[in-house]
Amino acid sequence: MDTNPLNFVLIGRSGCGKGTQAKLLGEHFGNLYYISTGSLFRKLAQQETEVGYKIKELLEGGGLPFDDLAIMLWMSEISYNLKIGQGFCLDGAPRRLEEAKALDAFLKYLDKQNSTMVILLDISRQEAFERLTKRRICQGCGQLIPWVGDYKNLEICDKCGGVLEERADDVPEAIKHRLDYFDNEVMKVVKYFKKKKRLIKINGEQPIAQVFSDILAEVRKSNDKY
Repeated sequence: MDTNPLNFVLIGRSGCGKGTQAKLLGEHFGNLYYISTGSLFRKLAQQETEVGYKIKELLEGGGLPFDDLAIMLWMSEISYNLKIGQGFCLDGAPRRLEEAKALDAFLKYLDKQNSTMVILLDISRQEAFERLTKRRICQGCGQLIPWVGDYKNLEICDKCGGVLEERADDVPEAIKHRLDYFDNEVMKVVKYFKKKKRLIKINGEQPIAQVFSDILAEVRKSNDKY
């Protein structure tokens, strides 16, 4: 059994396809524990607690939750669920410099720094805006349907047959706020990993299959056993 398998950290502007690529990585490697900070926050927003209510208000208004909560959520998720010999795929974190440093320290503690690939799915701000204003979410299972490739032609959810609708926070003003946050805060994370020569940049504006092919090429380049 491989006691130190590959792990993936996916970074990129909203709408870049992190969730789609995470799904493909999971199918390809077969033993990845998927962690989406967006999903963790949405789950927290469903709790009848003071924090849950506050997060729900922020998400419905297109705002951004308290940053340090993200560290607590993904760190707990990994701590309680990641099995020995299992890799993980972290989608949507880290989003700020201090969170990147916390992730690095956690990876070092777990002896996973060298087996973790930090991947930037790079799309332009304009491309992100166009994708976000057109993507949809399933009312039934909650699957997010990106506005790329064949997904554009879906009329019902391909997973459960549910009705597709716009996400509540995918309105122009909220999208602009999230894209501003990326430019002002997440780019510090990108520069942090780039300076450490651990950032892998992938052109996210290509077709889904080509993006995935490029990711696998980088995996093979740095890991002989794959």
